[in-house]
Amino acid sequence: MNRLLVVDALNMFTRAWIVNPSLSTNGKPIGGTVGFLKILQKVVRETKPDGIVICWDGAGGSNKRKALNKNYKEGRNPIRFNRGDVNTLTVEESLKNKIWQQQLLVQILNEMPTVQLLLDSVEADDIISFIVQHPTYVNWQKVIFSADKDFYQLCDNKTIIYRPPHKTGLAPEIANKYRILENYGIHPTNFALARAIAGDKSDNLEGVPAVGMPTIAKRLSFLAEEKAYTIDEVVDFCAAVEKPLKAHRNIVEHKSKIVNNYKLMQLYSPLISIQGKTLINETIKEFEPEFNKTGVQKMMIECGVAASNWSDLFTTCKRLVREHKSK
Repeated sequence: MNRLLVVDALNMFTRAWIVNPSLSTNGKPIGGTVGFLKILQKVVRETKPDGIVICWDGAGGSNKRKALNKNYKEGRNPIRFNRGDVNTLTVEESLKNKIWQQQLLVQILNEMPTVQLLLDSVEADDIISFIVQHPTYVNWQKVIFSADKDFYQLCDNKTIIYRPPHKTGLAPEIANKYRILENYGIHPTNFALARAIAGDKSDNLEGVPAVGMPTIAKRLSFLAEEKAYTIDEVVDFCAAVEKPLKAHRNIVEHKSKIVNNYKLMQLYSPLISIQGKTLINETIKEFEPEFNKTGVQKMMIECGVAASNWSDLFTTCKRLVREHKSK
């Protein structure tokens, strides 16, 4: 079975940007770019993919989600850095440097056999969902690289999640549908529904009071089944309980909140316009993997990161091009 590596690009870049202290030859922070490439090298070494798709968040985030809830993702805590240059740059300089690093990274990846996807006003989550369900990859194993648990809902017989460790020295988490069911007592087909009930503070989505994921698994045990349950079925169940607990009553009383949260959190049907889907389809169809090693090395020299050992990443790039030409 072929294997597709699908990368949540901004998620990976931000993790590297926060912690990697690397500087370019002229003293500019370059950790986001270097860290991203090092993480990518490690992941391709471990997963040995037959294709790589890099998915970026579009400018402004998801307009469709913000139209549903203007407070979506508002009020997030400021990023906490763990690198040496934090006190040497102003906020404006740091933002400018971050944009420069992202642009450089995109240019480097453009010279590698990777598909890069970005749609204005569309989140990478929706693009990733569209890709793992795409007919081109129906018989492929899909590996989603992201720290975001929202992707648990996409796990199936051919889709797994590779979550990087949140602390140095820890092992990454490889989540498949069986492990999610074991850890949460909820099947991936019902994971978005469960999260809609519990809420998500990181996205500023308030859940049903006093009903967290453990309570959901205990009081709504049928969500462990592979059958995809609806919100109405869950609410009707809670309303019919002979001796309802507080959790059952709260779910019934807050149905509208669950409905609104679900619209924002579900990825089963990605929020992408017809035009956006057409653009992605054309990009995938027309993609021809190429590797401009000289161009990549030149950019790396210019930004002062060529000294690192990129042999595993370059070997993978060469293999992807070679295997494509042999088909």
